[in-house]
Amino acid sequence: MIAILKKEILTYFRTPLGFVFIGIMYVFTGYYFFTYNIFANTTDTNGLFTMLFTVVVFLIPILTMRLLSEEKRLKTDQILLTSKISRYQIILGKYIAALLIYMLSISSTLLMALILEYYSYPEWSVVFGNFVGLFLLGAALIAVCLFISSLTENQLLAAVGGFTASLFLILMDAMVYVVTSTTLKAFFRYMSLNNRYRGFTIGIIGLSDVIFFITIIALFICLTTITLERRKH
Repeated sequence: MIAILKKEILTYFRTPLGFVFIGIMYVFTGYYFFTYNIFANTTDTNGLFTMLFTVVVFLIPILTMRLLSEEKRLKTDQILLTSKISRYQIILGKYIAALLIYMLSISSTLLMALILEYYSYPEWSVVFGNFVGLFLLGAALIAVCLFISSLTENQLLAAVGGFTASLFLILMDAMVYVVTSTTLKAFFRYMSLNNRYRGFTIGIIGLSDVIFFITIIALFICLTTITLERRKH
């Protein structure tokens, strides 16, 4: 797994993808920090993290689109599948590599909070809650998009599919206005990533919300592993 992890991280920085992803996240973070904090003269970071929520949804499919689809296109997946490394270790190595790049990209939010600390007194519980929420959201979407990437050898299709699946999971609460069943309404509210994220924005790290995101991560990593196992046979 360590070998896969090192290979994927090096690949991110041997190609423009890693630098571009981190750079774009830093640019958006800086822009929204200036707009919602510096220009508005406030220490409230909710506006910054709310806008980054949308940015993350658009960018993560690009971060993950090549992870497995490129292996399939180049036929190097056959080498991986016949190696002594288990399917689970392959998936986990690729997943952690993407997660580390993502963590590096959102670390700029903490830098902005430190700037606020220098000049004023930001509410660190809210900053920390937002950061944890943004991290868990990204971790869940990376798992979802990694699964989509395992289904095709076309990177563009993997990116579009990942974005579509992510958007559906986030906006699932909108289905409440479409269905009439009370059970389905409750289900869509429960499963919506958007609803699960809201508590973090006010500094509340709910155990049920954390477990929910971890469950989504575990579910899609398992689905991706099953997809690779079926390809082997």
